[in-house]
Amino acid sequence: MTLIKHHKCLRGVRLAFPILVLCFLVNDARVDGQQLRDVFRSVQPSVVIVRTEQIGLPPFPQQGLVSSDGLGSGVLISSDKVLTAAHVVQSADRTVVEFSQGESIPARVIGCSSSADVALLQLERSPANYVAAKLGDSDQAAVGDEIFIVGAPYGIRDTLTAGHVSARRLVKDKSQVPTAIEYLQTDAAVNTGNSGSPLFNMKGEIVGIVTNILSRSGGSEGLAFAATSNTARRLLLEQKSSWTGIEGRHVDGNLARALNLPQPAGVLVQRVAEGSIASRCGLQSGTLRATVEGEEIILGGDIILAVNGVNVNPDQSFDELYGQMTRTTSGNSVVITVYREGRTIKLAIPNPQARK
Repeated sequence: MTLIKHHKCLRGVRLAFPILVLCFLVNDARVDGQQLRDVFRSVQPSVVIVRTEQIGLPPFPQQGLVSSDGLGSGVLISSDKVLTAAHVVQSADRTVVEFSQGESIPARVIGCSSSADVALLQLERSPANYVAAKLGDSDQAAVGDEIFIVGAPYGIRDTLTAGHVSARRLVKDKSQVPTAIEYLQTDAAVNTGNSGSPLFNMKGEIVGIVTNILSRSGGSEGLAFAATSNTARRLLLEQKSSWTGIEGRHVDGNLARALNLPQPAGVLVQRVAEGSIASRCGLQSGTLRATVEGEEIILGGDIILAVNGVNVNPDQSFDELYGQMTRTTSGNSVVITVYREGRTIKLAIPNPQARK
């Protein structure tokens, strides 16, 4: 009889054990949910919508000029500076930053890295009662870490998606051997309008800026990538950076020969943003949409051949080329050699840093 009772007690323990484990898991989930909610609330006021406007060519076959609007996200990192993605603002004529409190403030680009796809905006003034987010050390972010993204997919502000760091990706720029650009890959959902969104760790620190998504449909089922906070810090805050305002395309090989370039390679100017360095020095944008080898490009604009006598080469990155356009030595002007309507001419930038 004693043995039978003892057996029943053991069976009771076996039944209770899974229930206890389940309780612990439920409690852990509640703790994680509570933590995410609290961290989100602390950083949410720092996340912004970035709206742009640019005047350019309409889609083929329409003619004339049209105004088009752009949309992205960003994050306030100080009283008057915002981080976002470069492709959101690189060729924009006007940029406005919208805060969750309803305040809208004009901004201008003061730093841009096309290679890493990150940009720094200077606000016209500081927002009222601003909350700035902290740039974290992305070197401490490990695969498997929980992260979350806050942005404005499709213009719907303050949207949170959560996930993990799926991988770390290091990209080396062939033209700048010492320079390496690192991205965090994540499974957190990203959609149109999330470009420039901050990727936060569970401490509420920025460890990445969303740049692009690898997807068959362009939807959130793909892989999302964010330039690391340390990459953004190095390229935009620690190094001298600027904004040329050029949307360009490398031309070499058959296309260079078709355009009768006097050298093997150049940069065909697609668009020039109003008020940018390129605009102030007189660079001209394209005037005609065309399809070349299945790719749509804009022809008719200047083709940059050299900066300060250094010819453009096929492997040169846009960051390196644009960086040359913003450097002066001993007060001298930067001289840009361009190919325009069959002639080689020179344009000067008297003071590239005048508006910095």
